[in-house]
Amino acid sequence: MLEIRAISLDLDDTLWPIEPVILRAEQRLDDWLKRHCPAAAAQFPIAQMRALRERISADHPHLSHDFTAQRLLSLRAALQPHGYGERHVEEAFDEYFAARNEVECYPDAVPALERLAAGFPLVSISNGNADLTRIGLGHLFKHSISARATGVAKPSVEIFHAACAQLGLPPASVLHVGDDPSLDVAGARAAGMRSAWLNRTQAAWPALPPADLIVSTLHELADALDAVNRSAADALA
Repeated sequence: MLEIRAISLDLDDTLWPIEPVILRAEQRLDDWLKRHCPAAAAQFPIAQMRALRERISADHPHLSHDFTAQRLLSLRAALQPHGYGERHVEEAFDEYFAARNEVECYPDAVPALERLAAGFPLVSISNGNADLTRIGLGHLFKHSISARATGVAKPSVEIFHAACAQLGLPPASVLHVGDDPSLDVAGARAAGMRSAWLNRTQAAWPALPPADLIVSTLHELADALDAVNRSAADALA
């Protein structure tokens, strides 16, 4: 493997499991709507609100990279016909978004990130809208690259190149780490970056070119990079 000078990381399902986060956020939104917008809550309980959100996504493919915009459109579609205005839409979104950023990291995530950040600049690359500062991990990352801000989502090479540009490094010297073979590994490879597949579930690798590294925890990743650095140092001794 070529010299790695920085690391980019996916967030959802890499640093924390996303499904329980979204389920809790949907429940918190539903509870808020029942208190403040009962007519809309009656028409759009959780399952119907989820279906509305999926319909909004399908109707607005140009917003496929922007989950925040999709959620706001969904809330407007649910609330405005019942006479609730933009203030209610924004407050409902704030309730959802606060819960969306209440994550429980995998046990290895924070200590491994601290190890990695001690040796490499870290940057996040995410299709989601998690806020690392609100979550409490922002101090470990030099930059945060989101699909919403970039205008494209993984696996588009542009979002990976945006991360490399922020780091001021060529793609070949940046290692991207993520759980999704297509979005993370294939996307990083197409962008000219090195890739590490974080396979927490022992899943089978799909019919794609392999990742440069395969690890089951972020501690394994940190150990592998330590070994690479020791080998490089021994070669120079």
